[in-house]
Amino acid sequence: MNYEEPDIQPATEILLQEGKEIVVETAALRVQGLFNQMFALAENTLLVAGGDEPLYVPAGHECSLSGMNEIHFAHGYTNSALHEIAHWCLAGQQRRTLVDYGYWYAPDGRTAEQQALFEKVEVKPQAIEWILTEACCEKFNVSFDNLSGASGHNAVRFKKAVAEQAIKYLQGGLPPRAEQLMLRFLQEFLNGRSLEADRFSIEKI
Repeated sequence: MNYEEPDIQPATEILLQEGKEIVVETAALRVQGLFNQMFALAENTLLVAGGDEPLYVPAGHECSLSGMNEIHFAHGYTNSALHEIAHWCLAGQQRRTLVDYGYWYAPDGRTAEQQALFEKVEVKPQAIEWILTEACCEKFNVSFDNLSGASGHNAVRFKKAVAEQAIKYLQGGLPPRAEQLMLRFLQEFLNGRSLEADRFSIEKI
């Protein structure tokens, strides 16, 4: 009997960028390729595998490697790529002219008030991220981005808000660029199948 080994994709690949080797998850490379096919010309925007920190840089900024708008995702991680894409999908035209869209950011160790503000503005991007993650057959991880501020009732409340927003988007429609990406990812990763609302219960995160 002839036996043929299954074609199993490696989990990671190595890119050479500015003379440095960057380990990138294979799913992230697929996401990157699809995003750039869709938006490099249409929006003058590239998704770029980056270093330790994610960063959005507008065209012409000194940190732009290509002279185009660039969404840098961290450590070659698929989840980082999808999270940064979600923020880009929500950012308006004016914000897309600013580094990191001009958003306020406080590092880990926030006060309760700062964490509450962070979570308030993160509900929509994380709901979009979750939908895109499911469309790519990846595992979504809700992010509090604060090791000291994600516990108990507050954590449950935030997860519930993200889950409810994801279902609203599924039922009422995503922002246009996010909708385009979801449909393309569904074709690429799920053979065009749609996403069911029961994927987005709080128990799943």
